[in-house]
Amino acid sequence: MTNAKRSDVVERPPLDTRSSIAEEGLTKSAMQYDYTNFYFGAGDDPFDLLEPFDQWWTQVEPEGYYQYELPLLSAPTTLVDILDKKTGEVRRDLINFASYNYLGLSYRTEVKQAIREALEIYGGGSSGSPILSGTTALHRDLADEIARFKQKEATLVFPTGYSANVGTIAGLMRSGDLIVADQRAHASIVDGMILSKATSRFFRHNNVEDLDRKLRGFAGKKLVVVEGVYSMDGDLPPLREIVAVAKQHGARVMIDEAHSMFVFGANGRGVVEQLGLEDEVDIHLGTFSKSLGGQGGYTTGSQKLINYLRGFSRSRFFSCALAPTVVAGVLAALRLAQAEPALRTRLWDNVRFMKEKLDLYGVPTGESASQVIPIMVRDDARVFPMGEALLGAGVFINPVKYPAVPKHKGRFRMSISAAHTSEQLEQGAERIAGVLREFGIC
Repeated sequence: MTNAKRSDVVERPPLDTRSSIAEEGLTKSAMQYDYTNFYFGAGDDPFDLLEPFDQWWTQVEPEGYYQYELPLLSAPTTLVDILDKKTGEVRRDLINFASYNYLGLSYRTEVKQAIREALEIYGGGSSGSPILSGTTALHRDLADEIARFKQKEATLVFPTGYSANVGTIAGLMRSGDLIVADQRAHASIVDGMILSKATSRFFRHNNVEDLDRKLRGFAGKKLVVVEGVYSMDGDLPPLREIVAVAKQHGARVMIDEAHSMFVFGANGRGVVEQLGLEDEVDIHLGTFSKSLGGQGGYTTGSQKLINYLRGFSRSRFFSCALAPTVVAGVLAALRLAQAEPALRTRLWDNVRFMKEKLDLYGVPTGESASQVIPIMVRDDARVFPMGEALLGAGVFINPVKYPAVPKHKGRFRMSISAAHTSEQLEQGAERIAGVLREFGIC
């Protein structure tokens, strides 16, 4: 891989000692700090936070953080072209393990055609919130089709999966209530808990006994929140046991199936379908950006729940509705996912194939039981150098380090798609293993 000149990095002044970390003494290199070190800072002006962070950022971005927000120059297919921000060159035909798009639907001809037709009718955007002028016939169709697919009474569509979690949790729970979530819950779940002003507790990951302890002794409204597939580890919750404990304590259960919806279950209705718990879980939430390759989120359940959330989910109430073009694409993708169950079969064949190849090469993949496969590096200092080497080897995959995952749990997150060919998976496994071997990981 071509190295960029680094004279601009060497000549920059050291980190400004006005940051909160200065009191400890700057004895570590800039790359040993992260965003969390700049959350607080001295001074009376909110902008006092900016200069210390900027001095740190100008040093670390060329050293590895440039690997975030690499501009794609093509559709998120299994081979992508990206602009390398470090070198300025275009890297072509990288094997893509970074995009979700689990069923390979976002660029299907049928999806693009539906978007074109909606563009001709509705134009570019909704130009209004859902409760005012932003709801089109397409929005109603999407909500109705999700409800039918999930076999629920009603569905509420949100602009993003993030806003779905925030709006559902904060829309339902209040000060004096209790929310207990898995400690690895997505940031949108955490933010919904904070905005609700309810008492918030976290139980140890997938630890049912700890969940029982956190629920015990609380009198009042209670909600337990888990995910169908945890996005950084690819593992599943012990949902039967979690539901049983929640019911013992009179708690409602909400599941975020962002990464498991349209993938798990005989009909693709998620982990709840696979485990036979569709009627035992009270609130079902998911996204359109993962398996369907679009944008947006939804909450589905009883008609009474949706009626209430329609009035109290502020993240939807006060947001512009999804663009009709996006809704049209999601609708087309939803219909394809239902009409072509072979896509799920192909995806799971690819997952098994890739895991076998990675296991053969000795690549550590954690406890993944899904199409999300973590490549466990467990060495935060070398995640970015490995990522640079992987780009050079022709692989596009996301580096992940603290605070997205715990310290010393650095990794790469691999997303497998039904559209990957066996040749692409085999080449990808070989290239990943080759780079990790150079770094002594496998």
